[in-house]
Amino acid sequence: MSTAAPIYLVIIDGTDESRVALRFAAMRARHVDARVMLLHVMRPPEFMPLGGVQAAIAAEAEADGEALLSAHADEAESLSGVRPDVRLLCGEAAPVIAEFLAGEPGVRALVLATAAKGAPGPLISHFTGEKVGELPCVTIIVPGGLSADRLEMLT
Repeated sequence: MSTAAPIYLVIIDGTDESRVALRFAAMRARHVDARVMLLHVMRPPEFMPLGGVQAAIAAEAEADGEALLSAHADEAESLSGVRPDVRLLCGEAAPVIAEFLAGEPGVRALVLATAAKGAPGPLISHFTGEKVGELPCVTIIVPGGLSADRLEMLT
C-alpha cells in the first residue's frame, strides 16, 4: 500500500465554480493531510493553414493556462499550507480529465463545484452522468453558493 498523501484534484477553468472547488479541496486537504492537484485543460487550437500563427496562438494559450494555474496555486497554498501540483493538458476537457484520472491512482477525489444558481456545468453533467460508475475515484460536488465560512465549517 502506498504511503503517499492522497490527492484532491481540482479542475481550474477560471470560473467562480472552480475557485469554490479549489477552496474546499485546499481546506479539506489541510485537515486530512492530503495534497491538492490543479489541472487546467486547454482547448485544442483550431487548425490554421499558417503554422506560425497557429503555433503563436497555442503558445499564448499555454502561457495563459500556466498563469491561471499559478494564481490558483498561490491561493491553494495559502489555504492548505502546501504548494499544489499543477498540470496543464490540451484537448476536450471531459475525455482528457477521465484519461488523466485513469493514469493517476493517487487521486482520492475529483472536486467540482456547481454554479451558485442555474444548471450544472458540462463537467458536472459529464462526471455525474452515465460515466460516473467508471471513475477510479470519488467525485465531490461542492455547492457553488456556499460562503467561505460555511466551506471552512464543512471541511
